[in-house]
Amino acid sequence: KFAMVAPDVQIDDGKGTILISSEEGETEGNNHRKLSDFAIRNGTRLQADDFLQDYTLLINVLHSEDLEKDVEFEVVGDAPERVGPKPSEPASRNISNGSDDGAQPSTSTG
Repeated sequence: KFAMVAPDVQIDDGKGTILISSEEGETEGNNHRKLSDFAIRNGTRLQADDFLQDYTLLINVLHSEDLEKDVEFEVVGDAPERVGPKPSEPASRNISNGSDDGAQPSTSTG
């Protein structure tokens, strides 16, 4: 849903409890556990980092009884305009005579 490539997700409680790790095998035991197993309840905050994309997200977990049938969760809030690595900006160059080395045309008379 958030287009993350290799996320690390932890409970933002100061203890650093990791729920999902980008390191293979580190948190596979968590895959079948419920959020309540980690004391995640209404109002809990999660931090998701994707270092490959330089992308961090804070997630506020809010309980709702008003979801449509067969909908387990809903993402609400301000989504980033663009997800992914930041494009490198082209460096501005001053190009003269088809050369970018800064050399100027010769003005010698001899």
